[in-house]
Amino acid sequence: MSPVWFALGLTLFAGMATGIGSVIAFFAKHTDYRFLSISTGFSAGVMLYVAFVEIFFKGNEALIALMVMPPGSGLMRRLSLAALP
Repeated sequence: MSPVWFALGLTLFAGMATGIGSVIAFFAKHTDYRFLSISTGFSAGVMLYVAFVEIFFKGNEALIALMVMPPGSGLMRRLSLAALP
């Protein structure tokens, strides 16, 4: 399977999930705020995980490959970023 078709399928699936969820929310008679707050917190946690764990390490590897730095210098970069206010 081509990566383009795979990406298109995932995008279509995500779009359909959003549409189905909005139809359910539109026709719901009662709003459960407890469920809404739990699901919003879960989705925020997933987004933070992807942003800080997945993307950070892939970007760090790409930066090291681009700048041709020794492997230990990534640790120094992380420590210096952690020291920023």
